[in-house]
Amino acid sequence: MNDLRSAPVRTRYAPSPTGPQHIGGIRSALFGWLYARRHGGQFILRIEDTDQKRTVPGAVELIQESFDWLGIDIDEGPREGGEYGPYVQSDRLELYQSWAKRLVAQGHAYKCFATAEELSEMRALGRGYDRRYRDIPDWQAAELEAQGKSYVIRFKMPQSGVTVGADMIRGQVEFDNTQLQDAVILKSDGYPTYHLAHIVDDYHMRISHVTRAVEWLPSFPLHLSIWEALGWEKPQFAHLPVMLNPNGKGKLSKRRQQFAESGRSVPVLAREFMEAGYLPEAVINFLINIGWNFGDDREVFSLNEAIERFDLKDVNPANSAYPIKKLDWLNSQYMQRADVDKLARRLKPVLESAGYRVDEERLRQVVPLLQVRLKTLRDAAPMAGFFFADWSTFEAPPHQILIQRKMTVDGARMVLSRSLPTLEDLEDFSAAAQHAAMTRLAKDLGLKNGQVFGTLRAAVTGQRVSPPTFETMEILGRDESLRRIKLALESLALATN
Repeated sequence: MNDLRSAPVRTRYAPSPTGPQHIGGIRSALFGWLYARRHGGQFILRIEDTDQKRTVPGAVELIQESFDWLGIDIDEGPREGGEYGPYVQSDRLELYQSWAKRLVAQGHAYKCFATAEELSEMRALGRGYDRRYRDIPDWQAAELEAQGKSYVIRFKMPQSGVTVGADMIRGQVEFDNTQLQDAVILKSDGYPTYHLAHIVDDYHMRISHVTRAVEWLPSFPLHLSIWEALGWEKPQFAHLPVMLNPNGKGKLSKRRQQFAESGRSVPVLAREFMEAGYLPEAVINFLINIGWNFGDDREVFSLNEAIERFDLKDVNPANSAYPIKKLDWLNSQYMQRADVDKLARRLKPVLESAGYRVDEERLRQVVPLLQVRLKTLRDAAPMAGFFFADWSTFEAPPHQILIQRKMTVDGARMVLSRSLPTLEDLEDFSAAAQHAAMTRLAKDLGLKNGQVFGTLRAAVTGQRVSPPTFETMEILGRDESLRRIKLALESLALATN
């Protein structure tokens, strides 16, 4: 194999299919993907399913769905195929077994026949595995095996000195070998553990840079030692900081949680971000910002702009709190900047899932009114669903909604009764013409613009909060707007009887 340091950049994301895709895993994948794209390399998806008991059916599809939604394209993987497949570890068992046996033959690993009872006794004494089978003679191991004794294969870690490794984010790191144990690399059922399998795969798949969470740093000396024992050129490593809960206390949970200081439920799974109505480009921007800084005090940037600047060496090694409020702000920024037709296509299924029949032409009219007001796609239904409801079933809102601050029932009725002829007589029913006419009316009535505009808004939408009043009425049209004002007048009449 070529020296990985001079080979093309190849990064990978290697999740276990044990459930829905966590956003922390997505960020680890994203950083590796950015680095590969920056250097014109390849990004590989590999499924590490050697823990068969925890494998969840459909999990791989959820992982791929998350990448598709976010726009993280995969060069090689279970679905895409590739030169170095298969890309699912359970399809590569013979490869791991052969290398584990070779490590035993070369004296770097050994067969351990410790029973569950023996291991339990060792734990009861307050220590881990005591290496009791590390140095038994070959004949004894063969005899135990001939008796049908079950065994695992453990790697022989050095028992003195230090192991030194280089990390692209943390610099040189050192580990005291006296604190390390002989880890299992092949289980008794023939399945490898992560410690062996990922190294064999990274070598055979020509991975040049390994990006993974800092939680794997304690295992780094074991992995370095296995690389050395196998005699393979090591890739470069980057142990990424983890994301903390929004309150800064503890690692971000794998389950949605509520946090007392905000009282909100925080999404942590990729699917939850989709369901919550976040735009994928906003989520990507948000994740890149956690642990990496674009520079120039910019917080909003495109994926292509990030690719041009991204370097693993610039990742902050410190763990960061999960700034969920920043995502709301970023999402609103992307909403405001979105192409109208593209945003309309994204809003349509959201509105339809809320029970509305969506007219696409009307939706394109409505979108510009919503862009500066939405935090997420899901906000569209409560704010603007009335545009797509059956207009024939519209009912005037309760009179309390029609009455604005520092107004009475009579005041609200006066506003609407005077508005009717004014709006009827307008030659031009555009939002601008309505605004000018209602501004004059407010002055004539001795009221503030907000009182007049707010009464009209409630009358035609049935809501306290909606898109701008006159743009809304322009879309509804003169006849429908006047009909709704008349219904509101009837509601106010009932309130005084």
